[in-house]
Amino acid sequence: MRRPVTLRLSAALATTAVAAAAGAVLSTPAASAAAGGATGYATQNGGTTGGAGGQTVRATTGTAIHAALCNRASSSTPITIEVEGTINHGNTAKVSGDSCSTAAGLIELKQISNVTIVGVGSGAVFDQVGIHIRDSSNIIVQNVTVRNVKKSGSPISNGGDAIGMEGTVRNVWVDHATLEASGGESEGFDGLFDMKGNTQYVTLSYSILRNSGRGGLVGSSESDLSNGFITYHHNLYENIDSRTPLLRGGIAHIYNNYYVSLNESGINSRAGARAKVDNNYFKNSKDVLGTFYTDAAGYWQVSGNVFDNVTWSAPGTDNKPAGPNPQSNTTVSIPYSYSLDTAGCVPGIVGQTAGAGKGLKVSNGSCSAQTPTPTPTVTPTPTPTPTVTPTVTPTTQPTGANLSIGAGSDGSSKADGTSYGNVRDGNMSTYWSPAGSTGSISIKWGSATAVSKINIREASGSAGGIKTWRVVNGDTGAVLASGSGAGVITFAKTSLRKLTFEITGSTGTPKVAEYETYAG
Repeated sequence: MRRPVTLRLSAALATTAVAAAAGAVLSTPAASAAAGGATGYATQNGGTTGGAGGQTVRATTGTAIHAALCNRASSSTPITIEVEGTINHGNTAKVSGDSCSTAAGLIELKQISNVTIVGVGSGAVFDQVGIHIRDSSNIIVQNVTVRNVKKSGSPISNGGDAIGMEGTVRNVWVDHATLEASGGESEGFDGLFDMKGNTQYVTLSYSILRNSGRGGLVGSSESDLSNGFITYHHNLYENIDSRTPLLRGGIAHIYNNYYVSLNESGINSRAGARAKVDNNYFKNSKDVLGTFYTDAAGYWQVSGNVFDNVTWSAPGTDNKPAGPNPQSNTTVSIPYSYSLDTAGCVPGIVGQTAGAGKGLKVSNGSCSAQTPTPTPTVTPTPTPTPTVTPTVTPTTQPTGANLSIGAGSDGSSKADGTSYGNVRDGNMSTYWSPAGSTGSISIKWGSATAVSKINIREASGSAGGIKTWRVVNGDTGAVLASGSGAGVITFAKTSLRKLTFEITGSTGTPKVAEYETYAG
């Protein structure tokens, strides 16, 4: 049973008369970007810089946050919004503008990019108001508390998620946040940190998640497998029933987290998900790692973890705990550098650094806390410059065996009447289309396969529909090539188990008849 907890948070200072006015935004004399720099998977895919290099404004109401977004020159103009005080339903109204798409009763970061929201001064508390990130990229949320967001009862906000992401979200860094509820689903709450509908390259660091039935998920169902490349490090999960996190497909790197009182289950890897679980400390908890509540297996690579008073259930059809002696059943390659604290010091270092109002302190990699060096101000490029210039030859058919035949496939979404399997059936009259103008399709193999060339063949009548794209190593998240136009694409030979073709721009709805892969 979950333990009842009474939340005790200091009241925010009263806001000034000017800032309290609906939509008021105060300019500050100097920019102050988020302290430190992004870590983990948020450093990939061009990196995560938020509003660095743009204007800095101050907001003390939710309406003021929306106004700051709407007053930008465009939806991608960089901006840092410094937030102080309590954001609630009474001061969070919809604001309209060409550079925003907002709604009342939640902080709506929709169809925008290059934004930082950072708590300052006496602190920023989002009270019963969730933060919703949809169809957006390059977002930083730092040093804020989000509490008691409900999906039922009154008032409701953001589907009950403290922070929720969905719909082609890329590059989000949530850092030094405190996310908390006062119960589970029966009390009206949902997840604290949820990702679904094609969300990738996200890091949650130095944060507290507590007093909730659900910590967070990656993927809304067993068919929502387009999410991944998520890093969780130096977070405290306390008094959580389950989902710390729940992973459906994709890759997660989970290290140096402190888990206390996980009441039903912890890291739930399922539906083909792969988790690298390093140097975490689990205490007074049950079934902290495994595949739970499904027969769709997930996988893990474990090292250096401490299991302190952890109990394990007997395995069954729908429950496969990793313990009592967890062993690795996969390997996961991590494309970025990081430093591991030893698991024994994790409770101490997380206690010093995690959560809002801790001075943004971080670990130095040797179990000691330090204040990060401010990140230099940079002007982000809305579309990252490709690290690899591919060769595209639309008319030359590659030689050799098409490795896609007999392989598997999945994707971010599919339009009615289309199928992921249509791209590997050798039939140009069948095809896959995303449920919209952008999306991704993947070829996957049961073991590592060397690939250096692909051929994207559009269905008859749709030639030229694909405008811009990326080829992504589905094992690591590394971008192998970027460019425009369908056809033959070559890149450095890479050994992998999953290769993703991501359509980032198109004319109308693209139709991929065949996604061929070749060794050379």
